[in-house]
Amino acid sequence: MTAKPIVPRTVALRDIDEAVAYYLAEAGEAPALRFIDAVEKTFARIGRHPANGSPRYALELNLPGLRVLLVLRHRHLVFFVARADHVDAWRVLHGERDIAECMRAPNQA
Repeated sequence: MTAKPIVPRTVALRDIDEAVAYYLAEAGEAPALRFIDAVEKTFARIGRHPANGSPRYALELNLPGLRVLLVLRHRHLVFFVARADHVDAWRVLHGERDIAECMRAPNQA
């Protein structure tokens, strides 16, 4: 089986950029690079197994098909929906954020 490509939404890319900026400012370059590597590995894992991930927030937020997977060794979560030909990465959020508030407008680019 071929992995599906991950297509991050603009807001997901912004989430990643903000997290990297935080790591750079608070912890330095090495932790920021480890975070980027972990997100890339998580995206690859999702692409290989898009049915994995918890549907918890799909039920809580009434967003059918939404799944979430933890970024290994970090407290960030990748929110995604598997499509026929790709995986739509919606957000990459720190687990302590107000997830419901952040996901309130899920269709933003």
